[in-house]
Amino acid sequence: MTKYREILRLTSLGFTQRNIMQSCNVAQKTVVKVQHRAKELNLAWPLDELMTDKALKDLMFPKAGKDIRTKRMPNLTYIRKELFRNGVSKKLLWTEYMEDCRLNGQEPLMYSQFCYYIQQDEQKRRATMHINRKPGEQVEVDWAGDPAHIIDPDTSEIIKAYIFVGVMTYSQYTYAEAFINEKQQAWISAHIHMYQYFNGVAKILVPDNAKTAVVHNGGWYNQQLNAVYHEMAEHYSTAIIPARVCHPKDYSQNGIIFKISKTA
Repeated sequence: MTKYREILRLTSLGFTQRNIMQSCNVAQKTVVKVQHRAKELNLAWPLDELMTDKALKDLMFPKAGKDIRTKRMPNLTYIRKELFRNGVSKKLLWTEYMEDCRLNGQEPLMYSQFCYYIQQDEQKRRATMHINRKPGEQVEVDWAGDPAHIIDPDTSEIIKAYIFVGVMTYSQYTYAEAFINEKQQAWISAHIHMYQYFNGVAKILVPDNAKTAVVHNGGWYNQQLNAVYHEMAEHYSTAIIPARVCHPKDYSQNGIIFKISKTA
């Protein structure tokens, strides 16, 4: 089978058509055809990892009588709303979509095609702005998502574990620690341990409106910080600038890789 993914990968790296022909063992017309078709479909590297060569071929060059336009398209508005809910994934929505297609006698998209159209829809609505960062200047902190669970080795009791996460916004260097609650003592202890782990203190702390950090947030001009948290900031000579409510991207970045610290 033609190495469609490899052709697109090498194209993105700026290799000549001759180089791609030799590497993928294909004719020049194949390289030209794939490149032109990818441009028409606005396909760009990197692709979804689940997008195999076969899936890519079906997407780029659907067989006669099996045109992708005859297949039922997913409800992207519904999917966009559902993905904001906890526990909902693309895989789950695709399974739901497949079942609905089966019940209605319609032909569904493959999972890779399903994800491709979701990605295209997201890109149309994504508006981002590059924010310059300085090394060591800023740390984002918060309690991360749903609680984890640990098992008491003596009683076999299942105990909730709340994960504190601190991320250096420039390097994405990360500290994480588990606590049995989200109370003030745990919040302050987590910051102390984080600074010890980083072996330094950042100039700015950016909490995402955790109750242990912000008592009231009416916007950047009307914030009320937790008194003990403010005293901690004074002790470390750092500033606390909470993210605005419902605006987590004021300071956050995508693709955080979590490293569980040994300082737990």
